[in-house]
Amino acid sequence: MNIYMTTGTYEFMKKMRDKHPEETMVLMQGENTTLLLHETEGKTIFQTPRRYEVVDGTGEFSEKGFFVMNNIPVADEGRPVFEHRFKNRAGTIENEPGYVAFRVLRPLHSDTYVVLTEWESPGFYEQWKESQAFAKAHSEKPAQETAPRANIFAGSSYVTTYKAKPEEDQ
Repeated sequence: MNIYMTTGTYEFMKKMRDKHPEETMVLMQGENTTLLLHETEGKTIFQTPRRYEVVDGTGEFSEKGFFVMNNIPVADEGRPVFEHRFKNRAGTIENEPGYVAFRVLRPLHSDTYVVLTEWESPGFYEQWKESQAFAKAHSEKPAQETAPRANIFAGSSYVTTYKAKPEEDQ
């Protein structure tokens, strides 16, 4: 499975999505931009998208909630370790209230992985961040590792958030 992302004005992205109702697309509004996400086994309709392969994922995007993208630069030599950790994760996020969907995205033309989650609302995301499941998932050292870890990261991670259906706010 692949995910492609492109940005533009809300009106243009909405027209593009509406023109292709047979495709799995999610329109979301960020603080300063609109993003259209296309999830497909095939090719994308976007001309110059950011391209990702789905490493892991659960749930189906609903385009009605709150989206969080944890952007994580990973060094080339760290990619196998990073992906192994996600493929062997506890899977507790799926049991959290307000959880909708989750994807780990491997970048095809950069070093920045994206861990994308969709929540029913920002409040559910904030509750999850305060949960024991979050603390365990983000602990410095997984329990099964006893040797010191090498730094697998190529830079600092950052979070971007988006909201679906901003027209409903008006």
